[in-house]
Amino acid sequence: MILRLSTAAGRGAVAVIAAISFSFLAFFGVRDALADYFLGQQTLAGISRAAHLEPGDPDNWYALGRYWQFNLENSDSDQAVAAYRHALSLNPQYASVWLDLASSYEALGRTAEAAGAFQNARRVYPASAQVAWSYGNFLLRQGQLDAAFAEIRRAVIADPRRGKEAFSVCSRVEPDLDKLLDRTVPPSRDVYLDVLQVLADADQPVKALRVWDRLVALRPQLQLRSTSQLLDLLRRHHLIQDASRVWMQTAAFAGYSGLDPPNSVLWDGGFESGETGFAYTWTFSPNAHGVGIGPQSQEKHSGSRALRITFDGRSNLSFQDVCHVVPLQPAASYRFSAWVRAQDLSTDQGLHFVLSGFGGALAPPLATKDLLGNFDWQEVAAVWTPPDGALEAQVCLARLPSDQPDSKIRGTLWLDDVSLVPTAAGNAHP
Repeated sequence: MILRLSTAAGRGAVAVIAAISFSFLAFFGVRDALADYFLGQQTLAGISRAAHLEPGDPDNWYALGRYWQFNLENSDSDQAVAAYRHALSLNPQYASVWLDLASSYEALGRTAEAAGAFQNARRVYPASAQVAWSYGNFLLRQGQLDAAFAEIRRAVIADPRRGKEAFSVCSRVEPDLDKLLDRTVPPSRDVYLDVLQVLADADQPVKALRVWDRLVALRPQLQLRSTSQLLDLLRRHHLIQDASRVWMQTAAFAGYSGLDPPNSVLWDGGFESGETGFAYTWTFSPNAHGVGIGPQSQEKHSGSRALRITFDGRSNLSFQDVCHVVPLQPAASYRFSAWVRAQDLSTDQGLHFVLSGFGGALAPPLATKDLLGNFDWQEVAAVWTPPDGALEAQVCLARLPSDQPDSKIRGTLWLDDVSLVPTAAGNAHP
């Protein structure tokens, strides 16, 4: 609707009202802008000025309280309490203010009032991980363990990223691992993985295995890298049987089952997973020493892939760049098997497999016959007896440098279906 004014007096009145309204809005706009400006200075004078300009804004009083609480050179908990209480008089639903008020009360030794402020924060924001975490830590400091653990568990449920810190903090007052896990963290894949990291950093393999068994009971989806720290911990403590079990369970949870012949202790002998560089996988560089190395699907003995190793004929090199560390079982001997195919593999020093033991008595490695020339898929097999006390083995494809400087290796080898199977039980290894 268009307002039509027929007299000059009417038009003048409208102009006056418009001018007053504009002045009113401009005043408050300028005041708001000034308050924001002074608040942004983060100084006592600036924050105080902002609170004076906008005394009805609880954020200004909250900022003033935080200044008095956290300023290292000019802190004053009593002043902080007064500012926080003024902010809450304006907005009693301000959970962050309740939390900082509780901290100020605690700093003053007024623990009953601190507890009340924490409870008000929880009442205002019951789903907040930060509220539950702060309240739980307060209760922990007061020695109220049952209530503290309950609050900390609520915090981790709301925010699983707090699981690692929750476990670390609570383990200082609760040495029993099972009670600690039951009371402070939920049964969650991500939380248990974080706890495993804490225990690996603390060098506690026995406790780590107990947490791992809890994780296994959840039947989680995992990646092979998920247990890298745990496997390093177990191997460092020579708990190889446990490391082998953890590895196979991890591989199953990562979706890699049925890759190998029954009883083979060498994982993914057919290069089907495409995974490399972890504890019990193949390790190789795609272009080590100018040698092209990688899985491919054009030529294979079985399955969908084989490993192709191509030499460019430019080097008389020492080669040991396709390797696999294997956890051994208590067995007297093993049958090694690999299927290979060669094309134009030209050199007077061919390729061969080397099997050596780790963690036991010193013993010469087993080396198979050299592979040269052209041939279709054929099996290379050998029976290997590990050194006494050996806990792990390493299987490598290798080549020694030739005594003839001009004997440079050229050609391609395909590798597939590698296995290492125990052939006789015994007491060779503890």
